[in-house]
Amino acid sequence: METKIKEHAEKTNRKTGHVKKIKFGVLPIFLFTVLMFSSQATFAHCDSYDGPVIKDAVKALETNNVDLVFKWLNESQEKEITALFYKTFQLKSGDKEVYAIVEKHFFETLVRLHRELEGAPYTGLKPAGTTKQIIQMTDNAIKVGNVDGFLIKLNKHIEKVVREKYEKVLELSKVKNNSTAQGRAYVKAYVDYTHTIEAIDDILSHSADAHSGQNSHKE
Repeated sequence: METKIKEHAEKTNRKTGHVKKIKFGVLPIFLFTVLMFSSQATFAHCDSYDGPVIKDAVKALETNNVDLVFKWLNESQEKEITALFYKTFQLKSGDKEVYAIVEKHFFETLVRLHRELEGAPYTGLKPAGTTKQIIQMTDNAIKVGNVDGFLIKLNKHIEKVVREKYEKVLELSKVKNNSTAQGRAYVKAYVDYTHTIEAIDDILSHSADAHSGQNSHKE
């Protein structure tokens, strides 16, 4: 581990100029990949009232068009949500309190089915405003049709996080053999840093494999 840390430090020092050159190249690609392919990012706000799933559900009920929510499901789930959708829509002009209960049940069922498709547990609907700011920024970038400003801000944030983890490990590596406590502090920081980098690599590898699979399927 010590050798790896030293080698990484030496390479970073030698390639400082190169790192600066790719600052707005590699990191933004990683960030966007995280948002597109990380399972955590995928369902980060699908259960929120201001998330895209429920927004589509509201619009579907407003326009009596259940097809608008099918994008969040697979074909095997369509029958269940369609039956519930029309039961909900029929009560729309009735008692407001009853409709509110049925509407919420429709939202909950839609989100639950969507999360099942993602392999994620359903933990209840979250109120509007609970979506992380970073996810709100990604949605806004799509809304305005411009990702440049978002990538610049996100790039600065991720670079700051990675550098802080790296510098902490580098400093602790100098004193890790002075005492058991300092050694454990080093190991904790080392694991945190390397796992972060490994996660980046795993996400990039996953996206590359998925892209390759899609291309081979088309061919």
